Amino acid sequence: MSRVRPQVHPGNRHYTVVCSACGARYEDDGLILDCPQPHEPAFLRAEYDRPAAPSGDRAGLFRHACLLPVARTFPGVPGPLVYRADRLGRRIGLSQLWVAFNGYWPERGASMPTCTFKDLEAYTVLGRLPADPPVLVIPSAGNTAAAFAWAATRHQAPCLIVVPAPALESMRFPGPLDPCVRIVVLDGDATYSDAIACADLLARLPGHQAEGGCRNIGRRDGLGTVMLAAAEMIGRLPRTYVQAVGSGTGAIGAHDAGRRIRSGDEPTPRLLMCQNAPFAPLFAAWHSGGAAPADREHEPLARELTNRRPPFTVRGGVREALTESGGDVLCADNGAALAAMALFEETERIDIEPGAGVALAALADAVRAGRVDRDELVLLNITGGGRARQAHDVPLVPAEPWLRVPWRADGDGPRAVAERVGRRLTYAPAAT
Repeated sequence: MSRVRPQVHPGNRHYTVVCSACGARYEDDGLILDCPQPHEPAFLRAEYDRPAAPSGDRAGLFRHACLLPVARTFPGVPGPLVYRADRLGRRIGLSQLWVAFNGYWPERGASMPTCTFKDLEAYTVLGRLPADPPVLVIPSAGNTAAAFAWAATRHQAPCLIVVPAPALESMRFPGPLDPCVRIVVLDGDATYSDAIACADLLARLPGHQAEGGCRNIGRRDGLGTVMLAAAEMIGRLPRTYVQAVGSGTGAIGAHDAGRRIRSGDEPTPRLLMCQNAPFAPLFAAWHSGGAAPADREHEPLARELTNRRPPFTVRGGVREALTESGGDVLCADNGAALAAMALFEETERIDIEPGAGVALAALADAVRAGRVDRDELVLLNITGGGRARQAHDVPLVPAEPWLRVPWRADGDGPRAVAERVGRRLTYAPAAT
């Protein structure tokens, strides 16, 4: 596969990195994840120098490059498809329902390469990196792994991806992955939380660095382009924004984007974050006033939403975004999510992912309960869709693991994985 050359933007970056807690300001090196000052946990955020106008000579993700923390852009990266969904809206009782569809839907021009909005964050994170980056270490439940693996393959960015075994089911691509992408699979009953624990140790290996997840400003602002695209298409901000969440990174990004582009006294959209019962740690934390344990990670339909350590109390995190927007956390069970997936495919003629089904089910329930007015302008983020359609249209190549490791569910499990990976790297130096 030929490499797709990025467009490098020389000179200084068009933004400053600012700490949400102490206000300290930093010039971005493309890798910084945390403020080094001693204070409570807090996200860094990007403060942009340029006007928030989309670029008229670009389409897709980098149409909004002026509000992305990037030093380079990549050609041909699609953005969300935003459209008014009248038929679906009527079925759930809304007169002004808009959908931001992130996936594969060729009739409508949607072409996310790995069928979820994780493509938006992957290309933004890669665009933020310095010219000679370390190996990024990325844990994932599946969708993030697929997005980073394919983006890194297209642009030769070395990365080490750690996933539980079920994640391989969704890791199929239009071509083989580049050797610079190394996938470590945790066999057995490993979960997303186990992958995170392993990645924390692997990031300490020489020449490796944690990608950072929700701490990475590239992730949050890349996902926030859903709000930017919607506001441009609709002509205003929605009153309510609905999204399924695991960590809440995308919803935080949407909130930050809304704050940046609102005009006058226009309110920022109310966030409705949706989780999949029985694994709903953010729902429990928001409604109980603090973090709550979650120990049923294997049971949700939407495995992509299983994050045991969401950034609830961190400054600039979930609780702050919910409070500022007057938002709420909703919940839908597996049966409701399956019914919502079927409803979307019936009305819109395209399949959607379980996480998107959770969001639609929770929204429909909120409308029935009167928590969302029937004439509200609502933006529903369909975070993934069209995977079945893509598999029908495009010959896909399954990902080949670089290393499979039997998972031990004891305290030494992550350390054992790190030792196995370190030994293999000793005999097979990292690809560049």
